[in-house]
Amino acid sequence: MAHVLIIDDDQMFCEMLAHKVELLGHQAAFAHSLAQGLALCQAGGYDVIYLDVRMPDGNGLEWLGRIQASPGRPEVIIMTGAGDPDGAELAIKSGAWDYVKKPSSMQATTLPLARALQYRQEKAAAGQRRALRLEGIVGADPAFAACLDKLAQAAGSEAAVLICGETGTGKELFARAIHENSARHGGSFVVVDCSVLPQNLVESILFGHEKGAFTGASEARRGLIAQANGGTLFLDEVGELSPALQRSFLRVLQERRFRPLGAARESSSDFRLLAATNRDLEAMAAGGAFREDLLFRLRTLVIDLPPLRRRGKDIASLVSHHLELLCRRYGQGAKGFSPEFMAALTAHAWPGNVRELVSALEQALAAAGPAPTLHVHHLPQKLRIALARASAHPLEAAPRQPEEPAQAMGLPPLKQYRQAMDRQYLQELLRVCQGDMGRAVAVSGLSRSRLYALLKQLGLARQD
Repeated sequence: MAHVLIIDDDQMFCEMLAHKVELLGHQAAFAHSLAQGLALCQAGGYDVIYLDVRMPDGNGLEWLGRIQASPGRPEVIIMTGAGDPDGAELAIKSGAWDYVKKPSSMQATTLPLARALQYRQEKAAAGQRRALRLEGIVGADPAFAACLDKLAQAAGSEAAVLICGETGTGKELFARAIHENSARHGGSFVVVDCSVLPQNLVESILFGHEKGAFTGASEARRGLIAQANGGTLFLDEVGELSPALQRSFLRVLQERRFRPLGAARESSSDFRLLAATNRDLEAMAAGGAFREDLLFRLRTLVIDLPPLRRRGKDIASLVSHHLELLCRRYGQGAKGFSPEFMAALTAHAWPGNVRELVSALEQALAAAGPAPTLHVHHLPQKLRIALARASAHPLEAAPRQPEEPAQAMGLPPLKQYRQAMDRQYLQELLRVCQGDMGRAVAVSGLSRSRLYALLKQLGLARQD
């Protein structure tokens, strides 16, 4: 018997679904607000949560991480009465078990429950996951913890893995961790940086060559694909592969065979494939810039790493970890930091993600010299300027009655003015980003759902 919680503000629907759950032999409870639902989750004991999106006290998707992190790590089934493709995508990427549109039949609504419970039973029967070697990987935020679960899943299989995420989110760290925790950890981990492969030497670098295959080939050389035999081949920034190289790689992935330059026979290589990208390969495939058949080969499993701005709870642990490493590297004693220093780091949006954070800490250490404590003024000037601009607000004048209405003075109401400014900003944002909504999210600092809501509110067309 499982314990199921329904978080929905529709009392009649809650009662109907709870009755159906109880008929299936499980216990059911319900809450009519997100706050009440989270409190019940924190009390523990639930296996599956039904979570409505539109609640009186907020958006259910924005509470998903906190609910998933509650005791027992329950599976979450998202429900909504309004079809929202972007919300569905966000729910699945955030680790929701399924996404159910209302109204649906009770059978369709409870089918994900049966599958989720089956999954939990099988996972429990398999036992707890073994301890992973996670060198350099730090974080416990719910969004990041879901990625660690996928890392464990990937390490236990031979499937191809595509690791997605913005620059600086730790894609290569995850790839190395998958290799180190896999059955191939005794083999080589071979990195192919697809963004810097020289076109005139690419075939020699990847496939190798025989002596005399071309001018200057004074001796035979094993290519990277041959070096990965028995180990892992990691294609970093795979979205940068040229069309010709995409075709060549597709054949290698299908047959695990290749021909070195100048060789009379083909060679074989038994490697595990991992790939990483900061680009939208699906959009590239739709536009003809990336082979769809190659994409299918790459993404048997997908790990979508969240940007640092969505991992607020991990900032402190990341700072402590990397500060200790940097002090050790430069032979300095342990450094402390002021509360304002940490507050400044937490407030920054980190468009460069963890890589930018580490660089900022390195610069702060250099600026501090032998001082035992890091302060805000030790941080890079560019970062301090960004924080100052973000925190600077015009001082509000003391309230007074205007001599005449603002409209009569040629001024619009403040709300109307703000909407006009928002519209102007978003129009310019869409123009500059050329319809790339992922880039628009990064530039604006807004969440994807908030950006889409503003576009809809102001009647602007989204350019997916």
